[in-house]
Amino acid sequence: MNTHKRLFLGLLGASLLLVAFLAVGTWYLIFNPARSLTYQVILLIMVFLLAGIFFLALSGLAGIVITLLAARAFEPLQAPIRIAVNLFFPVALVLGRLLRIDPDRIKKSFIEVNNQMVQARNLRVPPEELLLLVPHCLQYSECPYKITVHMDNCRRCGRCCISELLDLRDKYGFNMGLATGGTLARKYVREYRPRAIVAVACERDLVSGILDSNPIPVLGVTNERPFGPCFNTSVSVPSVERAIRYFCGSNKG
Repeated sequence: MNTHKRLFLGLLGASLLLVAFLAVGTWYLIFNPARSLTYQVILLIMVFLLAGIFFLALSGLAGIVITLLAARAFEPLQAPIRIAVNLFFPVALVLGRLLRIDPDRIKKSFIEVNNQMVQARNLRVPPEELLLLVPHCLQYSECPYKITVHMDNCRRCGRCCISELLDLRDKYGFNMGLATGGTLARKYVREYRPRAIVAVACERDLVSGILDSNPIPVLGVTNERPFGPCFNTSVSVPSVERAIRYFCGSNKG
């Protein structure tokens, strides 16, 4: 595992230690003789809840590490993994801020871990059950043609990478949606009901989309922002094609 993956896993482990510390502290307060019986019962319930969360999340963290090391998925571990990620990713971000770690570094680490976890599942889907989601900021900012609703309005002039992505769609036959935000992205998911998603976005939107789409597997490709966020962005088309070929197989071209 490289440094990127270790960052997210390390913060996830630190989050679990924080929960364990809270449980131990609460357990200590239970047996403080100055506390009333009712107060002690409430604290005892809290300890059991914290302990349950801790061991469930610990199973999830162990499942992530085992999956990454073995490069294969273990079905019984999938539920604990999802719970651990959804519960503790926000805590990991808070810990990262306290440690002055750039949030984008943490999100990149999470995306890398997620992508390897998805690839470990060795999932293959027919192209019509694959959805490629891309952000509207990939479109050339001065383009007069609206393609948010109808992507085939694109004239494929080559001034942005949309034309190359449409070429991939035509080549492989998957569904494609251009989203202006999370609401429209979720609409595409409801409309196409994909079994797998390849998503292009910035770190923040990718993380949000991966978490929102659970349990649908998502391979994330981070966009390139030479002019800053949300303006004339680009993406490595070969990276997108590799993600598509992973899900659809490599029998095309």
